[in-house]
Amino acid sequence: MPSDYDVPLRPELRGETPYGAPQLDVALQLNVNENPYPPSARVAAEMADAVRELAGELNRYPDRDAVALREDLATYLGHGLRGTQVWAANGSNEVMVQLLLAFGGPGRTALSFTPTYSMYPEYARDTHTRWVVGQRAEDFTIELDAALALIAREEPSVILLASPNNPTGTALPLQRIEAICGAALAVGGIVVVDEAYGEFRRAGTPSALELLPRYPNLVVTRTMSKAFALAGGRLGYLAARAEIVDAVRIVRLPYHLSAVSQAVARVALANSAELLARVDELRDTRDETAHWLRSMGLQVADSDANFVLFGGFTPDRHDVWQQLVDREVLIREVGPAGWLRVSIGTPTEMDAFRDALTEVLDLPIEQGETT
Repeated sequence: MPSDYDVPLRPELRGETPYGAPQLDVALQLNVNENPYPPSARVAAEMADAVRELAGELNRYPDRDAVALREDLATYLGHGLRGTQVWAANGSNEVMVQLLLAFGGPGRTALSFTPTYSMYPEYARDTHTRWVVGQRAEDFTIELDAALALIAREEPSVILLASPNNPTGTALPLQRIEAICGAALAVGGIVVVDEAYGEFRRAGTPSALELLPRYPNLVVTRTMSKAFALAGGRLGYLAARAEIVDAVRIVRLPYHLSAVSQAVARVALANSAELLARVDELRDTRDETAHWLRSMGLQVADSDANFVLFGGFTPDRHDVWQQLVDREVLIREVGPAGWLRVSIGTPTEMDAFRDALTEVLDLPIEQGETT
């Protein structure tokens, strides 16, 4: 092979780097919004048993439409959903790509509002979908009048709304989602509400699932990576009209979801009460963390997720990030300039984060607190 071989990569991909948060060997991993509490030994054993039972059949392809899993997911979501209205794939990332394969593509537009999830433009790029963004307000909400004007002008085929939003954690009021659904319907587009962090919403914050009966162009996506502590299981899903699910089935790869993934996810759903039992605790720890950051004079975005975005510090954010890494604490350098995002860990982990940040930013020590 010649050493100067020029890989015939698509021109728009030249110079691009693979997506991914830094993976560093430090004591505290608070950067990718994982659930810090693994499944119990009992649930893990049930998952292992389920895999063991099907191991002798792995020479056969899995159920390519994951019918039983989709029925279980519909039961979990409630809202009168049926299995035909739910679709599952390898993480909500694959769900999003499938949606853009079905509804985006050449000559079509996907639209969102920044700051938001950094993978959205990559989904658009990879599916040859034109990418357009509007700007969120200073409090990271979406200004409705500006959003509706942008939709009318750009006529997007797909609108991506993360709620709770990543990396800010802010949730959208249902009335705003309804208005955007109506505007999208008028231009022939679908609205995808990404609820990857939906289970962490504060009390009284509704889910867009409530709107599904009224808006035929609405899709709500979820994941089992976060609240279910199943990030390694790679299971995401959507809820929508059966016609939208059928459209996605056209573009899905054959047998895209392994028998192992389906079996493990079904065990997790059967044990949802236990796996979700820590969600309230994580909410409390999130709110305590946000309160502490504000008490230290920092800016904090209101969060309905399992992370907190904070800013308002004087040093360069990369310098703060690096100094935290030097102290064995890894958080995420993401979002608007001057802000950082910390995932919510155990109380012990968050104590260590507070101690490290206090030292890095030379913050005042709270009365009664020791280092």
